[in-house]
Amino acid sequence: SESFKLSPDPLLVPKVRDIVGLYLNPPEHAVVLCVDEKSQIQALDRTAPLLPMRPGQAERHPHDYERHGTTSLFAALDVKSGKVIGQTYHRHRSLEFRKFLDRVDASVPPDQEVHFIMDNYSTHKTPCIRAWFAKRPSFHVHYTPTYGSWLNLVERWFAELTMKQIRRGAHRSVSELERAIYEFLDVHNADPKPFVWTKSADEILASIARFAQRTAAAQAAQLMSRTTVTGH
Repeated sequence: SESFKLSPDPLLVPKVRDIVGLYLNPPEHAVVLCVDEKSQIQALDRTAPLLPMRPGQAERHPHDYERHGTTSLFAALDVKSGKVIGQTYHRHRSLEFRKFLDRVDASVPPDQEVHFIMDNYSTHKTPCIRAWFAKRPSFHVHYTPTYGSWLNLVERWFAELTMKQIRRGAHRSVSELERAIYEFLDVHNADPKPFVWTKSADEILASIARFAQRTAAAQAAQLMSRTTVTGH
């Protein structure tokens, strides 16, 4: 089941409006990129084969795996075209992130503004990364709210990668896993389909407010129940 955690970010409202505005009304002559990393992807080899789907029975996965190491994937989703720039690294420090940003820089048109949507993970805000962006005044960073990764469209692409490639495959080494990731990237970029954002900022903020009210009511009811039981 999916979980949702309320953001304690004091700038939640302006950040939601800013990012949703980039999706629904992107600036002209600008590139909007959703950037994040999928870290510690495990190279798993099944000890038994995948059991295919049959009438009345879903595809079944064995629960026992052999682990063969991990890799991390940095990705930048172009909101307009749907294309993804991706690069794997064996670590996911700010050093690797800067190398990935260099690749992104080489891939975007030099005469356009570029807007980066990304979370406030510490790797994204080190002095090294701040200095990198400071040297590029046409690059603009838009941080998602705390616990707001659902606002970043590249997470939807990561979900597709996981469901369609990583979980379905058996990878006997990190290099096999990385080849599978790059194959998925190539297939996706050969016929990219943009993810379409539909909800307005007002709709999202109203949903968050309703969720907060329900959560507060549930917590109050739980507290009342405990008080009644203990007699205090």
